[in-house]
Amino acid sequence: MFQVRTDLALEVRELYQEEKQQEIPGVKVDQEEDTDVLVTRVDVMDQQGAEIMGKKQGMYITLESPGLRKADADLKDHISQVLAKELKALLPERKNLKALVVGLGNWNVTPDALGPKAVAKIHVTRHLFKMYQKESDDHMIEVSAISPGVMGTTGLETGEIIKGIVEHSRPDVVVVVDALASRKMERVNATIQISTTGISPGSGVGNKRMALDEESLGVPVIAVGVPTVVDAATLTNDTIQLVIKAFSKQAQAGSEFYSMLEKLKEEEKYGLIREVLEPYNANVMVTPKEIDDIILDLSQIIANGINIALHPGIDLKDVNRYIH
Repeated sequence: MFQVRTDLALEVRELYQEEKQQEIPGVKVDQEEDTDVLVTRVDVMDQQGAEIMGKKQGMYITLESPGLRKADADLKDHISQVLAKELKALLPERKNLKALVVGLGNWNVTPDALGPKAVAKIHVTRHLFKMYQKESDDHMIEVSAISPGVMGTTGLETGEIIKGIVEHSRPDVVVVVDALASRKMERVNATIQISTTGISPGSGVGNKRMALDEESLGVPVIAVGVPTVVDAATLTNDTIQLVIKAFSKQAQAGSEFYSMLEKLKEEEKYGLIREVLEPYNANVMVTPKEIDDIILDLSQIIANGINIALHPGIDLKDVNRYIH
Protein backbone atom coordinates (compact mmCIF):
# COMPACT_ATOMS: atom_id res chain seq x y z
CA MET A 1 0.00 0.00 0.00
CA PHE A 2 1.89 3.07 1.26
CA GLN A 3 5.29 3.29 2.89
CA VAL A 4 5.07 4.70 6.40
CA ARG A 5 7.15 7.86 6.67
CA THR A 6 9.76 7.49 9.38
CA ASP A 7 13.48 8.08 9.77
CA LEU A 8 13.72 6.03 12.98
CA ALA A 9 15.25 2.55 12.71
CA LEU A 10 13.45 1.68 15.95
CA GLU A 11 10.08 2.24 14.26
CA VAL A 12 11.01 0.19 11.18
CA ARG A 13 11.87 -2.66 13.54
CA GLU A 14 8.52 -2.24 15.33
CA LEU A 15 6.61 -2.46 12.04
CA TYR A 16 8.38 -5.71 11.19
CA GLN A 17 7.69 -7.17 14.64
CA GLU A 18 4.00 -6.24 14.41
CA GLU A 19 3.71 -8.12 11.12
CA LYS A 20 6.04 -11.09 11.65
CA GLN A 21 5.96 -11.47 15.45
CA GLN A 22 9.72 -12.02 15.53
CA GLU A 23 13.03 -10.15 15.53
CA ILE A 24 14.54 -9.12 12.20
CA PRO A 25 17.23 -11.58 11.01
CA GLY A 26 20.67 -9.98 11.08
CA VAL A 27 19.61 -7.30 13.58
CA LYS A 28 20.68 -7.17 17.23
CA VAL A 29 18.81 -5.04 19.76
CA ASP A 30 19.59 -4.12 23.35
CA GLN A 31 18.07 -1.59 25.74
CA GLU A 32 19.27 0.40 28.73
CA GLU A 33 16.94 2.48 30.88
CA ASP A 34 17.19 4.88 33.80
CA THR A 35 14.48 7.00 35.39
CA ASP A 36 14.47 9.58 32.57
CA VAL A 37 15.86 8.04 29.36
CA LEU A 38 15.33 4.77 27.50
CA VAL A 39 18.32 3.96 25.27
CA THR A 40 17.71 1.41 22.49
CA ARG A 41 20.60 0.23 20.29
CA VAL A 42 19.64 -1.36 16.98
CA ASP A 43 22.67 -2.94 15.31
CA VAL A 44 22.08 -3.86 11.65
CA MET A 45 24.83 -6.46 11.30
CA ASP A 46 24.48 -7.90 7.80
CA GLN A 47 23.01 -7.36 4.35
CA GLN A 48 19.89 -9.40 5.07
CA GLY A 49 18.96 -7.18 8.00
CA ALA A 50 19.77 -4.06 5.96
CA GLU A 51 17.49 -5.15 3.10
CA ILE A 52 14.56 -5.98 5.38
CA MET A 53 14.82 -2.68 7.26
CA GLY A 54 15.67 -0.54 4.27
CA LYS A 55 18.54 0.83 6.34
CA LYS A 56 22.30 0.58 5.84
CA GLN A 57 24.41 -1.69 7.99
CA GLY A 58 25.50 0.10 11.14
CA MET A 59 24.42 1.19 14.60
CA TYR A 60 21.20 3.12 15.30
CA ILE A 61 20.86 4.42 18.86
CA THR A 62 17.59 5.92 20.09
CA LEU A 63 17.21 8.03 23.23
CA GLU A 64 13.57 8.32 24.31
CA SER A 65 12.30 10.67 27.03
CA PRO A 66 8.79 12.18 27.08
CA GLY A 67 10.18 14.95 29.27
CA LEU A 68 12.17 16.29 26.32
CA ARG A 69 9.14 18.29 25.19
CA LYS A 70 9.16 20.36 28.38
CA ALA A 71 12.58 19.66 29.78
CA ASP A 72 13.79 21.40 32.91
CA ALA A 73 17.45 22.30 33.34
CA ASP A 74 18.36 19.10 35.18
CA LEU A 75 16.75 16.83 32.59
CA LYS A 76 18.38 18.72 29.72
CA ASP A 77 21.77 18.31 31.37
CA HIS A 78 21.17 14.61 31.98
CA ILE A 79 20.10 13.90 28.39
CA SER A 80 23.08 15.89 27.10
CA GLN A 81 25.37 13.64 29.15
CA VAL A 82 23.69 10.47 27.86
CA LEU A 83 23.96 11.77 24.29
CA ALA A 84 27.64 12.65 24.81
CA LYS A 85 28.37 9.16 26.16
CA GLU A 86 26.77 7.46 23.14
CA LEU A 87 28.52 9.80 20.70
CA LYS A 88 31.95 9.27 22.27
CA ALA A 89 31.62 5.52 21.78
CA LEU A 90 31.07 6.05 18.04
CA LEU A 91 33.88 8.54 17.35
CA PRO A 92 37.00 7.28 15.54
CA GLU A 93 39.85 6.44 17.90
CA ARG A 94 42.43 8.80 16.49
CA LYS A 95 45.01 11.13 17.96
CA ASN A 96 44.45 14.81 17.16
CA LEU A 97 40.92 14.12 15.92
CA LYS A 98 39.40 16.73 13.60
CA ALA A 99 35.63 17.08 13.30
CA LEU A 100 33.17 18.93 11.09
CA VAL A 101 29.66 19.51 12.49
CA VAL A 102 26.93 20.11 9.90
CA GLY A 103 23.51 21.55 10.69
CA LEU A 104 21.05 20.52 7.99
CA GLY A 105 17.70 22.18 7.45
CA ASN A 106 15.98 25.44 6.64
CA TRP A 107 16.54 28.06 9.34
CA ASN A 108 13.40 29.91 8.12
CA VAL A 109 11.09 26.95 8.90
CA THR A 110 11.01 26.27 12.64
CA PRO A 111 10.44 22.46 12.62
CA ASP A 112 13.33 22.18 10.14
CA ALA A 113 15.65 24.60 11.98
CA LEU A 114 17.06 22.11 14.51
CA GLY A 115 20.35 21.65 12.63
CA PRO A 116 21.15 25.35 12.10
CA LYS A 117 20.23 26.26 15.69
CA ALA A 118 22.34 23.42 17.13
CA VAL A 119 25.36 24.37 14.99
CA ALA A 120 25.13 27.95 16.27
CA LYS A 121 25.93 26.59 19.75
CA ILE A 122 28.87 24.36 18.76
CA HIS A 123 32.25 25.35 20.22
CA VAL A 124 34.30 25.79 17.04
CA THR A 125 38.08 25.81 17.32
CA ARG A 126 39.58 25.19 13.88
CA HIS A 127 40.42 28.87 13.38
CA LEU A 128 42.27 28.90 16.72
CA PHE A 129 44.35 25.84 15.80
CA LYS A 130 45.26 27.52 12.51
CA MET A 131 45.98 30.89 14.11
CA TYR A 132 48.36 29.47 16.71
CA GLN A 133 49.67 26.71 14.42
CA LYS A 134 48.75 23.98 16.89
CA GLU A 135 48.44 20.31 16.03
CA SER A 136 46.95 19.18 19.33
CA ASP A 137 45.55 20.37 22.64
CA ASP A 138 44.79 18.60 25.91
CA HIS A 139 41.40 20.23 26.34
CA MET A 140 39.91 20.58 22.86
CA ILE A 141 40.08 19.20 19.34
CA GLU A 142 39.92 20.95 15.99
CA VAL A 143 36.22 21.51 15.26
CA SER A 144 34.59 23.40 12.41
CA ALA A 145 30.86 23.86 11.79
CA ILE A 146 28.61 24.82 8.90
CA SER A 147 24.90 25.23 8.21
CA PRO A 148 24.63 25.05 4.40
CA GLY A 149 20.90 25.76 4.08
CA VAL A 150 18.65 23.92 1.65
CA MET A 151 18.53 23.77 -2.13
CA GLY A 152 15.45 25.99 -2.20
CA THR A 153 17.43 28.87 -0.69
CA THR A 154 20.92 28.22 -2.09
CA GLY A 155 20.27 26.57 -5.46
CA LEU A 156 22.99 24.07 -4.57
CA GLU A 157 22.82 20.40 -3.61
CA THR A 158 23.61 20.24 0.11
CA GLY A 159 25.70 17.09 -0.36
CA GLU A 160 27.90 18.84 -2.92
CA ILE A 161 28.51 21.76 -0.54
CA ILE A 162 29.51 19.45 2.31
CA LYS A 163 31.69 17.31 0.03
CA GLY A 164 33.61 20.40 -1.08
CA ILE A 165 34.14 21.49 2.53
CA VAL A 166 35.30 18.01 3.55
CA GLU A 167 37.79 17.87 0.67
CA HIS A 168 39.22 21.25 1.67
CA SER A 169 39.27 20.97 5.48
CA ARG A 170 39.94 17.19 5.71
CA PRO A 171 38.12 16.29 8.97
CA ASP A 172 38.40 12.79 10.43
CA VAL A 173 34.67 12.62 11.15
CA VAL A 174 31.53 14.51 10.17
CA VAL A 175 28.68 14.91 12.67
CA VAL A 176 25.39 15.81 10.98
CA VAL A 177 22.38 17.25 12.85
CA ASP A 178 18.96 17.21 11.20
CA ALA A 179 15.23 17.17 11.87
CA LEU A 180 13.55 13.81 11.23
CA ALA A 181 10.07 12.36 10.78
CA SER A 182 8.33 9.79 12.99
CA ARG A 183 5.38 7.42 12.59
CA LYS A 184 4.12 8.07 16.13
CA MET A 185 3.06 11.33 17.74
CA GLU A 186 4.44 10.15 21.10
CA ARG A 187 7.98 10.23 19.70
CA VAL A 188 7.79 13.69 18.12
CA ASN A 189 10.22 16.01 19.95
CA ALA A 190 10.75 13.27 22.55
CA THR A 191 13.34 11.12 20.76
CA ILE A 192 16.95 11.53 19.65
CA GLN A 193 18.44 9.12 17.12
CA ILE A 194 22.17 8.66 16.57
CA SER A 195 23.43 6.56 13.67
CA THR A 196 26.76 5.61 12.13
CA THR A 197 25.35 5.38 8.60
CA GLY A 198 24.97 9.05 7.76
CA ILE A 199 21.74 10.58 6.54
CA SER A 200 19.70 11.31 3.41
CA PRO A 201 18.31 14.83 3.91
CA GLY A 202 14.53 15.08 3.47
CA SER A 203 13.91 11.32 3.22
CA GLY A 204 11.39 11.26 6.07
CA VAL A 205 9.11 13.79 4.32
CA GLY A 206 9.43 12.29 0.85
CA ASN A 207 12.05 14.74 -0.46
CA LYS A 208 15.17 12.59 -0.47
CA ARG A 209 18.41 14.31 -1.52
CA MET A 210 22.03 13.23 -1.99
CA ALA A 211 23.15 11.05 0.93
CA LEU A 212 25.72 12.30 3.41
CA ASP A 213 27.61 9.15 4.39
CA GLU A 214 31.09 7.66 4.41
CA GLU A 215 30.70 6.44 0.84
CA SER A 216 29.91 9.90 -0.54
CA LEU A 217 32.19 12.00 1.72
CA GLY A 218 35.13 9.65 2.26
CA VAL A 219 35.09 9.98 6.07
CA PRO A 220 32.89 8.45 8.81
CA VAL A 221 29.58 10.26 9.23
CA ILE A 222 27.58 10.23 12.48
CA ALA A 223 24.01 11.51 12.20
CA VAL A 224 22.08 13.02 15.12
CA GLY A 225 18.41 13.78 14.64
CA VAL A 226 15.10 14.45 16.35
CA PRO A 227 11.67 13.75 14.80
CA THR A 228 9.93 17.14 14.80
CA VAL A 229 7.03 16.30 12.46
CA VAL A 230 4.56 13.56 11.54
CA ASP A 231 2.32 13.48 8.49
CA ALA A 232 -1.43 14.00 8.84
CA ALA A 233 -2.12 10.32 8.14
CA THR A 234 -0.04 9.33 11.16
CA LEU A 235 -1.84 11.82 13.40
CA THR A 236 -5.22 10.62 12.16
CA ASN A 237 -4.22 6.98 12.60
CA ASP A 238 -3.13 7.57 16.21
CA THR A 239 -6.38 9.42 16.96
CA ILE A 240 -8.55 6.71 15.42
CA GLN A 241 -6.66 4.05 17.36
CA LEU A 242 -7.44 5.84 20.63
CA VAL A 243 -11.12 6.14 19.62
CA ILE A 244 -11.28 2.43 18.74
CA LYS A 245 -9.83 1.44 22.10
CA ALA A 246 -12.25 3.71 23.97
CA PHE A 247 -15.35 2.54 22.05
CA SER A 248 -14.42 -1.14 22.15
CA LYS A 249 -14.44 -0.97 25.97
CA GLN A 250 -17.79 0.83 26.17
CA ALA A 251 -19.84 -0.46 23.23
CA GLN A 252 -21.36 -3.92 23.51
CA ALA A 253 -23.31 -4.11 20.27
CA GLY A 254 -20.45 -2.87 18.17
CA SER A 255 -17.68 -4.72 19.93
CA GLU A 256 -17.09 -7.10 17.01
CA PHE A 257 -16.72 -4.20 14.61
CA TYR A 258 -14.20 -2.42 16.83
CA SER A 259 -12.33 -5.67 17.45
CA MET A 260 -12.03 -6.12 13.70
CA LEU A 261 -10.60 -2.62 13.33
CA GLU A 262 -8.14 -3.27 16.14
CA LYS A 263 -6.84 -6.35 14.34
CA LEU A 264 -5.87 -4.36 11.25
CA LYS A 265 -2.11 -3.93 10.96
CA GLU A 266 -0.73 -0.45 11.60
CA GLU A 267 0.53 -0.17 8.04
CA GLU A 268 -2.89 -1.18 6.66
CA LYS A 269 -4.73 1.45 8.71
CA TYR A 270 -2.14 4.07 7.81
CA GLY A 271 -2.42 3.20 4.12
CA LEU A 272 -6.21 3.45 4.14
CA ILE A 273 -6.09 6.87 5.80
CA ARG A 274 -3.50 8.18 3.34
CA GLU A 275 -5.58 6.84 0.46
CA VAL A 276 -8.53 8.89 1.69
CA LEU A 277 -6.46 12.04 2.28
CA GLU A 278 -4.32 12.06 -0.88
CA PRO A 279 -7.04 13.20 -3.38
CA TYR A 280 -7.67 16.27 -1.24
CA ASN A 281 -3.98 17.10 -0.92
CA ALA A 282 -4.55 16.92 2.82
CA ASN A 283 -1.61 14.71 3.78
CA VAL A 284 0.37 17.57 5.28
CA MET A 285 3.17 17.49 7.85
CA VAL A 286 2.13 18.35 11.42
CA THR A 287 4.14 19.77 14.31
CA PRO A 288 3.19 20.98 17.85
CA LYS A 289 2.27 24.65 18.33
CA GLU A 290 5.04 25.08 20.95
CA ILE A 291 7.66 24.12 18.36
CA ASP A 292 9.65 27.38 18.71
CA ASP A 293 10.50 26.76 22.37
CA ILE A 294 10.94 23.03 21.82
CA ILE A 295 13.50 23.54 19.03
CA LEU A 296 15.47 25.95 21.22
CA ASP A 297 15.64 23.38 24.02
CA LEU A 298 16.47 20.47 21.71
CA SER A 299 19.19 22.41 19.90
CA GLN A 300 20.78 23.24 23.25
CA ILE A 301 20.68 19.59 24.38
CA ILE A 302 22.21 18.34 21.14
CA ALA A 303 24.89 21.05 21.00
CA ASN A 304 25.84 20.36 24.63
CA GLY A 305 26.09 16.64 23.93
CA ILE A 306 28.28 17.18 20.86
CA ASN A 307 30.52 19.70 22.66
CA ILE A 308 31.08 17.31 25.58
CA ALA A 309 31.68 14.35 23.28
CA LEU A 310 34.19 16.12 21.02
CA HIS A 311 36.21 18.22 23.44
CA PRO A 312 38.11 16.33 26.21
CA GLY A 313 38.32 19.42 28.43
CA ILE A 314 34.63 20.34 28.31
CA ASP A 315 32.18 18.77 30.75
CA LEU A 316 28.75 19.61 32.08
CA LYS A 317 29.92 22.42 34.35
CA ASP A 318 31.59 24.16 31.40
CA VAL A 319 29.31 23.44 28.49
CA ASN A 320 26.69 26.19 28.93
CA ARG A 321 29.42 28.85 28.79
CA TYR A 322 29.67 28.29 25.04
CA ILE A 323 26.00 28.81 24.25
CA HIS A 324 25.20 32.14 22.64
